[in-house]
Amino acid sequence: MPDIDRLGRVLDRWKAAVDAHDPAAVAANFTEDAIFQGLHPYSIGPRGVAEYYAAQPQGMTAEYEIREYRRLGDELILGYLSVVFSFTDRPALPVFLSVLVRGERIEHYQVSRLT
Repeated sequence: MPDIDRLGRVLDRWKAAVDAHDPAAVAANFTEDAIFQGLHPYSIGPRGVAEYYAAQPQGMTAEYEIREYRRLGDELILGYLSVVFSFTDRPALPVFLSVLVRGERIEHYQVSRLT
């Protein structure tokens, strides 16, 4: 399977769970030892991911575009994305996101607000 297809499949599951405001489903896309760096302090593993997304407002959605990707190993893909998080009560938040996907799960997730 082409790397872009696998990366897109994982990100589509992540996006669907974010859009549904389903923190447990978002967290299910991460490895047990995933390093997660959202816009506040980092966490390790799905529990921290679920807590982070549980704190996000209802109605938040994500639109992403894969800007670059690289195969780093047999099961490891690096993805660099632009993501726009939209809200019902405030302006959208554009960010950049780097992910490492191992198999079918995210092993590393780091958001940055570059201008």
